[in-house]
Amino acid sequence: MVKEVVLVTSGDLRLSANQACWPAQKELEEKLTSVLAAMGVMMRRAFPVDEKAGHGFLSSQRMGMDVFATIPKDVPLIFATAAWQYTHHVLPGMRFHKGPMLTIANWSGQWPGLVGLLNLNGSLVKAGVKFSTLWSRGFDDAFFLNGLKQWLETGTVTHDLSHVEPLKIAKLPESAKAAGREVATALRDRKAIFGVFDEGCMGMYNAIIDDELLNPCGFFKERLSQSALAARMTTVSDEEAAAVRTWLDARGLRFVTGADEATELTDRQILLQAKMYIAAVRMAAEFGCDAIGIQYQQGLKDTTPASDLVEGLLNNPDRPPVFDENGVELFAGKALPHFNEVDEGAGVDALVTNRCWVKLGLDPSTTLHDVRWGEELEVDGEKQFVWVLQISGAAPASHFVGGYAGSVSERQPAMYFPLGGGSLKGVGKPGEIVWSRVFVEGGALHVDLGRGTVVALPNEETERRWRETTYQWPIVNTVLHGVTRDSFMARHRANHISIAYANDAAGADHALAVKAAAFAELGVNVHLCGVKA
Repeated sequence: MVKEVVLVTSGDLRLSANQACWPAQKELEEKLTSVLAAMGVMMRRAFPVDEKAGHGFLSSQRMGMDVFATIPKDVPLIFATAAWQYTHHVLPGMRFHKGPMLTIANWSGQWPGLVGLLNLNGSLVKAGVKFSTLWSRGFDDAFFLNGLKQWLETGTVTHDLSHVEPLKIAKLPESAKAAGREVATALRDRKAIFGVFDEGCMGMYNAIIDDELLNPCGFFKERLSQSALAARMTTVSDEEAAAVRTWLDARGLRFVTGADEATELTDRQILLQAKMYIAAVRMAAEFGCDAIGIQYQQGLKDTTPASDLVEGLLNNPDRPPVFDENGVELFAGKALPHFNEVDEGAGVDALVTNRCWVKLGLDPSTTLHDVRWGEELEVDGEKQFVWVLQISGAAPASHFVGGYAGSVSERQPAMYFPLGGGSLKGVGKPGEIVWSRVFVEGGALHVDLGRGTVVALPNEETERRWRETTYQWPIVNTVLHGVTRDSFMARHRANHISIAYANDAAGADHALAVKAAAFAELGVNVHLCGVKA
């Protein structure tokens, strides 16, 4: 039985975020210290709390490397987080650590701690680093305590992953296989371009897919710069930007505006977001891009208002028209898939989904979400685990109850978005979805595919969930079929999950089969989660 463990934790690059999230992290560490002490184990921090800075997070890659240089290579190591964290602060040290490692998060929606945990886990999987993982609300439940004891005794934690099965392509309906092959063949024959506005957003190593894995599928990167996007915004006239705002106003999107640039959404910020939207579409057209990803953090946040409203518009075929300098409409009547935070796994997923859904005559609006949090609730007379999926941007209004007219744009939180800008916020409309995640493991491309239902909750319950998470962001209350909370967390290889709607359950099943066939034809390893072919 281990008698001592070393704790590391990672935070944000933004001091304001680290200071705001520190009380939750401090509470987590105190609880974890107490639980371990009761088991006869002492936990010590690898580095002291910085009282002057007002937090105890690793706040840069260099700091993380220097701290890991002081940690004995074979000591049992716990990484614990209650907040969003930048994985590259700890990944270099964890790559070379030889002792058993356990990643932990508090089961809370207050800050995106679970999102940070899943990002680290997905990055460790991509890097081929062995680790175990746990999560808990109060660190006093049997699941957590039994898992912690197992890790202390054996150096590993085992989870039930029986919901995951490799795709048996022969079992798919012939019509689905044929449609999937057609989509994949078309993608390979023409080749697709991802416009990447700077890689490596917020340390998300798991969100970078090397060219050597993308190119055999027919996917290539056009490496673009966020500074080029900011420069292109200056060429968009006020009149063109105002036309975007007029279009959105006419569709019923409500902007919650004020006059204080530091704390409120202003008309000036909205105008700049409209210019970014037009500039992004024009650049995508000029470079022949099939999908684009704008990083926003950490560069554009100090230059322009948030890209989030832009991202949600791009992912929807029903969006304000954009014209080139000669008056020709660009991507007319089509979505321009946007992969939020330059998550290239989500980009591959979005493009394949777009092509499959268009072929099937379904709404190709798609998005990624953070796997933010969830609780067991009574839905339609039975207990079900209902996830909260949220993302700051990229979610299209077609995914919300009432579309644009049921949506609102509110100023993004100042601690993450100092120059403001509006989100695209709404409540996920009830319906059947296909969920997915493309990831890298063992030097190969993989995709997990599953089915889910977005459920309607009482308004007061949705409001409570919003207040427990981030109020300015969209919320999608989702049941994932055939997979428990803990099995999903143990398996999921990313902080993000991608979703797309179908017309009904049968249509979702068929769309999933077509998408699975397309990925298989592209050479991606396909795994079905909670469903069978």
